[in-house]
Amino acid sequence: MIAQSEQCFSHRQDFNFAAKSILQLNAETIGCGTVNSTISTCALRKTINIANSESFPDSESTKIYMESKKDKKSILISGCSSGIGFSAAKALSLRGWEVFAGCRKEKDIEFLQTNGLTPVRLDYNDQASLKDALSMILEKTNGRLDALFNNGAYSIPGALEDMPTDAMRDIFETNVFGWHSLTRSVIPVMRQQGHGRIIQCSSILGILALSYRGPYNATKWAVEGLSDTLRLELEGSGIYVISIRPGPISTKFRENSIPHFEKWIDRNSSYLKNVYEERLVPRLYDPDKASIFQLEAEAVTKKVIQALEARRPSMVYSVTLPTHFMGFLIRILPKFFLHRLLLLMS
Repeated sequence: MIAQSEQCFSHRQDFNFAAKSILQLNAETIGCGTVNSTISTCALRKTINIANSESFPDSESTKIYMESKKDKKSILISGCSSGIGFSAAKALSLRGWEVFAGCRKEKDIEFLQTNGLTPVRLDYNDQASLKDALSMILEKTNGRLDALFNNGAYSIPGALEDMPTDAMRDIFETNVFGWHSLTRSVIPVMRQQGHGRIIQCSSILGILALSYRGPYNATKWAVEGLSDTLRLELEGSGIYVISIRPGPISTKFRENSIPHFEKWIDRNSSYLKNVYEERLVPRLYDPDKASIFQLEAEAVTKKVIQALEARRPSMVYSVTLPTHFMGFLIRILPKFFLHRLLLLMS
């Protein structure tokens, strides 16, 4: 308990330090002068309080609506071979959910089985695999699926001027169109049973853009737009659409992006060759370049549990201090000043 309290205090200190640093950067480096002090101070304090409370939820404050064992709730999660998907699958299985853990590769199926999970071959680029996976799940659950967690995605680092259009098509096929296809397939099931939860693993990059992450930025903005639209269209159906926006999380995400970078980007022929060599390549290949605000995948899992088990879930759950803080700055900063800040962050 003492260790947990100290960890919580440490995270709050980090956030307060980040808040102070970025506001100072805003005033001094960007040259915007002072923001209205009353508005910014009150809004900032509210943002800090939200970040502190949401990052470390009190389990007693979460209203659980889990049913009895005989009506065990079921969920399909994509991208379960590692990271956020694996963490969520394990945690929900321990909480009594019937978890169908989606993955693409045969070796990952074996890995999930050895960890006591029910693996499902699921490839967003393969429509047949989506159809077969859902059919298998519905057969096992007597036609019921309580929740879908769209999580599987990847990134292609690099400048947009160096990014082939085929690379953009490929990443949209996985990160957007595959999600849309699977979501469309589960909605009729959820409509028939009168309830459901669709959780979309978005990103801080779904509400702002950073340089050399263009394809991923674009797909996450698309996911945000699809989620907002679905939320409106499913109002009153008993189906909730929830966006989870992680910031820096300790997963294999950066490592998994390297093959895509090497496949699509010819950095030696690029006008930005020096930028690649001095900035992007070291950040991409050096595991010690992680953000000081990086959290473990379990931080996202906490939000997934809240989104699934709260009687009335929030529309959006932010994870990590940068996501909370940038969400605050987006609301108060003029576009030009936000642009200058994002240049510095990139």
